Amino acid sequence: MIFSLALSVSFAHADDPLAAPPKDDPYGWLEEVEGAKSLEWVKARNGESEGTLEVGGYKKLKGRLKSILDSNARIPYVGKMGEFYYNFWQDADHVRGVWRRTTLAEFQKPNPTWDVVIDLDALDAAENTQWVWHGANCLEPEYQHCLISLSRGGSDADVKREYDLKSRAWVKDGFYVPEAKSEVSWITADRLWVGTDTGPDSLTTSGYPREVRAWERGTKLEEAPVLFRGAATDVAVNAWTDHDKGYERQFVNESPTFFTNRTFVAWKGVFTRIGVPEDANASVYRQWLFVELRTDWTVGGKTWPAGSLLVTDFDGFMGGARTFEALFTPTSTTALQGFTATPGAVTLNVLDNVKSKVIIARHAEKGWAMEPMAGLPSFGTISVSAVDAEASDDVWITAADFVTPTTLSLGSVAPGAKLPTQLKTLPALYNAKGLEITQGEATSLDGTKIPYFMVAKKGLKLDGKNPTLLYGYGGFEVSMLPSYNSLMGAAWLEQGGVYVLANIRGGGEFGPAWHTSVTKANRHKVYEDFSAVAKELSARKVTSAEHLGAMGGSNGGLLMGNMLTQYPELFGAIVCQVPLLDMKRYNHLLAGASWMDEYGNPDDPEQWKYIQTFSPYQLESADKDYPPVLFLTSTRDDRVHPGHARKLAAKLLDHKKPVYFWEDIEGGHGGAATSDQRATMWALSYTFLWKELK
Repeated sequence: MIFSLALSVSFAHADDPLAAPPKDDPYGWLEEVEGAKSLEWVKARNGESEGTLEVGGYKKLKGRLKSILDSNARIPYVGKMGEFYYNFWQDADHVRGVWRRTTLAEFQKPNPTWDVVIDLDALDAAENTQWVWHGANCLEPEYQHCLISLSRGGSDADVKREYDLKSRAWVKDGFYVPEAKSEVSWITADRLWVGTDTGPDSLTTSGYPREVRAWERGTKLEEAPVLFRGAATDVAVNAWTDHDKGYERQFVNESPTFFTNRTFVAWKGVFTRIGVPEDANASVYRQWLFVELRTDWTVGGKTWPAGSLLVTDFDGFMGGARTFEALFTPTSTTALQGFTATPGAVTLNVLDNVKSKVIIARHAEKGWAMEPMAGLPSFGTISVSAVDAEASDDVWITAADFVTPTTLSLGSVAPGAKLPTQLKTLPALYNAKGLEITQGEATSLDGTKIPYFMVAKKGLKLDGKNPTLLYGYGGFEVSMLPSYNSLMGAAWLEQGGVYVLANIRGGGEFGPAWHTSVTKANRHKVYEDFSAVAKELSARKVTSAEHLGAMGGSNGGLLMGNMLTQYPELFGAIVCQVPLLDMKRYNHLLAGASWMDEYGNPDDPEQWKYIQTFSPYQLESADKDYPPVLFLTSTRDDRVHPGHARKLAAKLLDHKKPVYFWEDIEGGHGGAATSDQRATMWALSYTFLWKELK
């Protein structure tokens, strides 16, 4: 399950005159996130939902899911810093979690011995605060000076505190960045790049840093000189230093919109823009410049298609050369999902009809040579990432599908390397015996073929009576791929349910065009795609409307809102998680302004004409019948405002429609911060679906 709208405590921007709800909105008061009246309403709805669903065995299922979330058999994914491998871990004994480390030799053992560096539960007790771990940024190559990011309750906004990894202590009078949606990185041990809230005009209208400062140790943050300043309407700006020995460089990035970037490098004493298209992603590794294209680009007398990955010599490019080579060019069925560079190779993660392939590219005298990576599974989702991109060609390899537990292997992309060695395997956390994975295809309204994966018992009886869950996202170029979801497996597949994952447009399964073809005025096609899959499942008699449920979160929550209001006859129940729903106001709530590249600007009357056709809050009608719906959100979600879910739930309730509502006080955009909270969220979801669809 994915909650995205990537990027993202104040819950409205004080300098935005439209941040306050309009007076003609009778449910606008629910946008007051922590208002007494709002929280009283939330508490009442939570009690109603939990009480009703307990009849369906909610507490028993919650216990099962919590045991999975707390299982010590889970794979402890690690990141290498210096000689140690670090991991953040939560379980029944570490509710908030511990940041810990081990050696590679120890990690390869079935039960490694871990050295706990920071105990978040102990820190919570000492400071009487409920911290949620957001990560550690340590200065290489010594990895002594660390910036620890901690969030109150799981919000995107967090504090940055300096920690000395050598002495195992918080640095007295060290670097400290107050709570905000900040971008902070190391320049040297005594100097930081900082983008944060330092007062008026320091943030964009999306709530992210507008300016970059160079902050010296021992000086005041607000007095640090501003070295780069973007426009107020930008999404964000940030800066970083490449510390790779021999290739040290300073970079600044400005994002005018969600899908455009201007990257600058300190070149001959001046920050100079890297001259690639704004909608392309430029990245630099050692001597190479990589360019990922989202639209066609004519350069050096050649036109490269959207979805290509190009490479050239960085210094040569900055000196005026424009000769590129392609490491990847798409076909009608293939798309690049990412790449990782190491000293001797570039490893490409590729999808072919939504199935993973891994290709190794190595530079030679006559250009780049390509070969498939050996020793990988023939089916499932495979991802490859560098263990230590500056020091070796070693890579981590993860692989999984819907019924095969995830594996973690250690391999190498060096010439003549041995086949990957499997280090960790997730045990079977639910009974998948007799299940099979198939891939189908539905035809959308405009004739486009929409693939989907289905997981069901072999020999499934096609009588239209199978409880079926259809999941989708459909936005921001995020691909929906097979994965081992033990919670869904235990709560749904193991109980006899059918699971379907729809690869609708808006994602990145078939490259950038699969996404760009359905933004803004073409947004309706996303909902036509999903409804086409729903209709196909009923037409095949896999299920029928009364037994078909739908689920999605974040942008997928908007998808669910549109299934509810535009296609209610296709579904027997809908789970709508951390959703956008009031598209008239979304760009004035929290990070919403950053998503206008995806949906459009509702303040523009011409754009509102099409946006209103997919705004569930406005589309809801007292005169229509709707399937039962469960809304889930979080008070601490400072990315997608909880008012979206609150307001539509309240409106539906007043219209006497079947509505369940659950809001966790903690959790942020993920909806939950601890295993208990996660178990609650998913147990409520699946208990609701079984209650309504069985």
